[in-house]
Amino acid sequence: MITDDLFKNDSELNQIRLGEGTLLIRHFIASYASEIIKELEKITKQAPFRKMLTPNGHKMSVAMTNCGEIGWITDLKGYHYTQQDPITQRKWPDMPNLFRELALQAANFAGYPNFKPDGCLINRYLVGSKLSLHQDKDEKNLKAPIVSFSLGIPATFQWGGLKRTDRLEKLILSHGDVLVWGGVDRLRFHGILPIKANTHQTLGAQRINITFRQFY
Repeated sequence: MITDDLFKNDSELNQIRLGEGTLLIRHFIASYASEIIKELEKITKQAPFRKMLTPNGHKMSVAMTNCGEIGWITDLKGYHYTQQDPITQRKWPDMPNLFRELALQAANFAGYPNFKPDGCLINRYLVGSKLSLHQDKDEKNLKAPIVSFSLGIPATFQWGGLKRTDRLEKLILSHGDVLVWGGVDRLRFHGILPIKANTHQTLGAQRINITFRQFY
């Protein structure tokens, strides 16, 4: 169960405003990391991590899975959402209440009180994994924000503009950090540079990224 302790003293939270609609909150979920990891283990038993194919036939370096009512996938047909796991042909695992509550708290803190996540994309980065610059634009509802959790070893996040050629900012996302973006920043380009060798005491040499989306 989530307590109010994490949110009592906002001055203790290290907040970084990256844009009008974007807030990075350092260590926002750090105290819940062990509980989150336990829920992840349950999810990935039902829907294992897999490296999906892009529409041009390349295998992604990041392994992915989903939970919630709807999940994001990529295949030779394109980028899209499905209500079923294409591997198991079953619905995606339910989104844990803990995930939903923390995502709502983060969205509300960042100024998005009406966020209703129905999908949750989970990415696993190993050393050398990366995610090219892209926009999150496959959702029907582009007014809702994206809420992104970081766990495990650090990653270098690239934060751009509304054009792929816009100047990029680079910053480190660490264990327990939460990034929320929406509004005028909703379609900004972003990505992850190749993960550098490192080890986390709980997750080992990997980074887990959990992103919450409101498709409808």
